[in-house]
Amino acid sequence: MAQKILIIGGVAGGATAATRLRRLNEDDNIILFEKGEYISFANCGLPYHIGGEIKERDSLLLQTVEGMEQQYALDIRNFSEVTTIDPINNILSVLNHQTGETYTETFDKLIISTGAKAITPAIPGIETAENVFSLRNIPDMDLIKEYITKHAIQTVTVIGGGFIGLEMMENLKELDLDVQLVEMAPQVMPNIDVEMAQQLHTQINMHGVNLLLNDGLKEFKENGKKLLLTSGTVLDTDMTILSIGVTPENTLAKESGIELGFKNAIKVNEQLQTNYPAIFAIGDVIEVKDVVDGSPTNIPLAWPANRQGRLVADIINGIPAHYPGTQGTSVAKIFELTAASTGNSERMLKNKGIDFQVIHVHPNSHAGYYPGASPIHLKLLFGNDGKILGAQGVGTKGVDKRIDVIATAMKFGATADQLAEIELAYAPPYSSAKDPVNMLGYTADNMMNDKIRTFQWHEVDALLDQGAFFLDIREDFERATGSLPKGTFIPLNQLRNRLAELPKDKTIYVYCQVGQRGYNAARILMHHGFDVKNLDGGYKTYKIATYALKNKPFKKVSKEQPIEATQTCPLTTIEVDACGLQCPGPILKVKEQMDQMSNGQQMIVKASDFGFSADIEAWAKSTGNTVLKNEIKGDKVVATLSKGNLLQNTASLPQDGVMKETKEGATMVVFSGDMDKALASMIIASGAAAMGKNVTIFFTFWGLSVLKKQKMKKRGMAKLFDIMLPNNADSLPISSMNMGGAGAKMMKTVMKQKNVDPLPVMIEKASNLGVKFIACTMSMDIMGIDKEELFDFVEYGGVAAYLGDSEESNLNLFI
Repeated sequence: MAQKILIIGGVAGGATAATRLRRLNEDDNIILFEKGEYISFANCGLPYHIGGEIKERDSLLLQTVEGMEQQYALDIRNFSEVTTIDPINNILSVLNHQTGETYTETFDKLIISTGAKAITPAIPGIETAENVFSLRNIPDMDLIKEYITKHAIQTVTVIGGGFIGLEMMENLKELDLDVQLVEMAPQVMPNIDVEMAQQLHTQINMHGVNLLLNDGLKEFKENGKKLLLTSGTVLDTDMTILSIGVTPENTLAKESGIELGFKNAIKVNEQLQTNYPAIFAIGDVIEVKDVVDGSPTNIPLAWPANRQGRLVADIINGIPAHYPGTQGTSVAKIFELTAASTGNSERMLKNKGIDFQVIHVHPNSHAGYYPGASPIHLKLLFGNDGKILGAQGVGTKGVDKRIDVIATAMKFGATADQLAEIELAYAPPYSSAKDPVNMLGYTADNMMNDKIRTFQWHEVDALLDQGAFFLDIREDFERATGSLPKGTFIPLNQLRNRLAELPKDKTIYVYCQVGQRGYNAARILMHHGFDVKNLDGGYKTYKIATYALKNKPFKKVSKEQPIEATQTCPLTTIEVDACGLQCPGPILKVKEQMDQMSNGQQMIVKASDFGFSADIEAWAKSTGNTVLKNEIKGDKVVATLSKGNLLQNTASLPQDGVMKETKEGATMVVFSGDMDKALASMIIASGAAAMGKNVTIFFTFWGLSVLKKQKMKKRGMAKLFDIMLPNNADSLPISSMNMGGAGAKMMKTVMKQKNVDPLPVMIEKASNLGVKFIACTMSMDIMGIDKEELFDFVEYGGVAAYLGDSEESNLNLFI
C-alpha cells in the first residue's frame, strides 16, 4: 500500500532519504519541503568558493529541484517552510515564501531533517554592525563574497576555531587579507587534544594569521569596526565572520512536543524514530549514541547524516536496519596540514572518567629514502583492555589514510595491539614496510605486555619541579634545538658504558627526540635493574605542546616580499635537501654541512617537517648562526641561513659601511653611486622595513644617481655632471672590476639568471614596504639634478631631515 511520506529539509540527510525512498518504492507519494532555494548543495565546500579554490559557484549545487523531480519522480517544494507539526493527527502546516500562502498536508510518515543552525549570541552592538556574517548556506556565501568585493576589505576577524572557522580563516588568507581568529577555548579544533592542536597553532602563525586563544567576543563597537574581547583587548576589523558553532534546529520539534535529548537535539531510537512512531528524525538535529561508551551526544557531520538518510528509508520500507551510533570520524585542511580524528579525545575520556593509555608517534608518511616523505604526528588512545577509544593525526600527507584505517579497526572491535597485525599496502612512494598504523600497534603491544612504561608531555613540568631524575639520550647537536632545563645528558651510544652515573634509588625519566631511541634506552636500563619511564612521543611532543603564540601587528603595506639577503652573498650558496628525514635527521644534516662552510656563507635548506621551522630558529640561536628567512613554500619549510652571527660579523656587510647603535628604527646615508653598494642598501633597508622598523635613506652626492629614473637635457655645468654621472639606476657601475661597464653587465646577467630583481625594481619594492627616500637638496643643486629625474616617491630635504630620523634609530649605516 502506497504511503504519503513528507520530508522537512533537504541537503545531506533529507535529499538522501528522498532518493532512497523512491528507489525502494515507486508508488509512495514523497514530498520534500525546503524553506530556502537550494535543496542539495555542498555546504562543506562553501569556504573554498569564497577563497577561490572552487572556481564555479554551480559546482556546489549537487542537485537542482527540476533535476531531482524528473529523475526520482519527487514532489519538491523549495521556498516552503513547515511552520507547525501536529503529531497526533499527522498534519503539518506550510508557508510558501514566494506566494505568502499557508496550507496543510497530512502524512503517513514524516522525516525531520532540519539540520543545525549557527549559534549567534546576543552580543551587544551586533544590531548596528552591518559587517557581521555567518556561513551555513549558499546565500550566506554570496553575501560574504559580495561584501569583500564591494568594501575593499583588508582585515577580517573570525570568531570561533572549529571546522568552519578554520576553513574560513584559510580561505580569507588565500584572498591576501589580514586575518585574526578569536577562540574562547585554549585551542582550535576541539575534536583533537591540545598538543595536537598546537601544531595547527604553529602553522596558523606561520601564515601570518593572528590567533587569540582563551578569549571571546564581548561587544561590537563603532558599528562593528572594533571588537571588544573579554580580555579587554580591542581589535580593528573591516569584517567579522561568526563561527562560534552550531546547535540543532529543533524549533519545530520542540513546539510540537517531540522529545528532546542531549543539547536539545531530537531524541530517537536505533530505528531513528522519535517518541511518535510515525515521525522520524535524521542528521544534525538528532541525538546519537557515542560508540565509545554508549553515551548520548550530538555530532553534526555529513557522513552520519547521509548514512541515516539511507537507513531511515530502509526502515520505513520494512527492511531490518538500525543506526548503532557515531564515532565522529572527521578530517580538515588547515593550510598545508591535514588534521583528522576518530572516537574520543583525551579530554572527553577524562570528563567521562574512562581510564586510558596514550601513544604518540612521529613516523614518515612513506619510506624516508623515497622523495617527498613528510612526518605524521599520530596519537592513539586505548583502554587497559586494549579497546581503541580514539585516534588523532596531523601532517601533510597520509593522515586521512591512517585515521581511516584506525576508524575501521575500531568499528570492528580490533584492539590497539592488533593494529600491528593489519597487512597494509606497501611500496616506497606510499608507505613503509612498517606502516605508521603498525607502529602504533607495536608500541601498544609493548605497553600492554609491560615491555615499557611511559610518561606524558603534560607531566614533565611537575616532575621537574619535584626534582625527578631526567636522562637526555640524544646527541649533542640535537640539544641545540631545545632541551629540558634540568637533567643528565648521556648519548644512547655511550649509555652502556656509563650506567654507574645513574641512580638505582630513583625513577629515571628518559627522553629522546621522538621516543624511539628513548624506548631502546629504557630497555637497556630495565635489563640492568633500573626503574625507568620513557617520554611518550619524545621531546618533540613536549616542544610542540608548549608552543607559544607569535602574533604580529598587521602592516597596511604592499604584500610584496622583502629582498632576500641571499642575493648578494659573494660565496656559493649551499642547498640542502632534508625532506623525508626522520628527526633528528634534518638538524644533523644542517650541522654537518654548516661545519664545512665559510663564515658568512649561506645555506638554503628544505625540510618536510613543519616542526623544522622552530627547530632551525632554536639551533641557529644556540650555535651562533643566523636565520635570514624561514618560510613555507608549498608543503615544505624553506630556511635560508648564514654561517655566523651577521650582527657581530662586519665582514658580511659592505666594507665601507659603518654601523652605529642608537635608539630604534633604521637610517642610512647612501653616498656611493656603485650598483653593488646600492643593492646592499636596498636589501638592508627592505629587510629592516619587513621587520617593522621605520627606515629612512638619505641620498647625497654620487648616491643621488641611485634615485634617477630618466635622463633629461641640460646645459652648462649641469650638463658636464650629467655626462659623468649614470643616466639612471639601471646604469650604475660596480665598485670593483667594473671593466668599462662589462662587470656591471656580468652582474646583471647573473642576477637575471638567479631571478634577482633589477635595482630599479628593488627600489620600487622598498618604497612599497614603507622605506622613506630623501634626496639631499644641497647636493642636487650643486650637481644640477632636477626633481623630474628622480622617482616620484622621493622626498626632498637637508641633513636635518635625516638627522631627525636617525635620532630615533638603532641602525645607522653609511654606504
